[in-house]
Amino acid sequence: MKLTDINIRDPYILCSGDWYYMYGTRAETCWGAAEGFDCFKSKDLENWEGPFEIFHKPEGFWADRCFWAPECYELNGKYYLVATFGSEKHKGIQILQSDTPDGTFQIMTETPLTPDDWNCIDGMLYQEKEKIYLIFSHSFEDVPAGDMCMVELENDFSSTKGEIFTLFSAKDAGWAVPIPFAKAEFGMDGDVYFTDGPAVYRQRNGKLLILWSSWGEKGYTVGQAVSDSGKIEGPWRHLEQIVFGPDGGHGMFFHTKEGALKYLLHYPNQPGDEHPLLLELAETELGLKATLS
Repeated sequence: MKLTDINIRDPYILCSGDWYYMYGTRAETCWGAAEGFDCFKSKDLENWEGPFEIFHKPEGFWADRCFWAPECYELNGKYYLVATFGSEKHKGIQILQSDTPDGTFQIMTETPLTPDDWNCIDGMLYQEKEKIYLIFSHSFEDVPAGDMCMVELENDFSSTKGEIFTLFSAKDAGWAVPIPFAKAEFGMDGDVYFTDGPAVYRQRNGKLLILWSSWGEKGYTVGQAVSDSGKIEGPWRHLEQIVFGPDGGHGMFFHTKEGALKYLLHYPNQPGDEHPLLLELAETELGLKATLS
């Protein structure tokens, strides 16, 4: 099958060995009851096999919805899936482990790594020197300003260490606008912003970028913030140039087997029509820009 035949949101590709492995949110269960994650496989980024279920909700598992944004990382011979889970009470981020990228993933901890009284989504792993961080969105239900946060993890991913640090807020980005449906869908008054889908990129000049999604003037949009110090702690400032938009988001970047830099996101952002879209990603004087191949 082709990418346009695959109905997932929040796509993520891991290149391992001769294969590309693609993960994502099942579009058909994104906004309702959910029970698992899948993987698709390809050797050329054009023809894909799958879906192959890589995780199924075990009996007694605390979450029954919001199975979102699985991202797979290969570290020290193991594969780690960072994913969002939710219940009626809250949403949190957990890490799953497998010996193979398309194997059955097992949950590493009984409860989320993020706080029990927070709604947190879209986690990613970022390593700087000897430290590994979980970067995630503190959801608008708790923080209408839309915060992007970070916390250090223990080396075995069993728990967090230190305090949670806020990197930046969506409301401070010049291109971001309040969610127009906050009142109708969530019963929230006032200006409500959101952040999701973080992806960390280091520029050739050493500066650090975080690509992230929010709502723009024309819908779902990917923007970027820069740490001029080159450190994950920042300070961070928002760039005016968007990476992609409108109506597409939650992107990530990866290098092909040949070394080319690619950008992957879901498009369009319309229920039932979402599919992975593969783009070229390039550095410009104003930051990163994604374009059709």
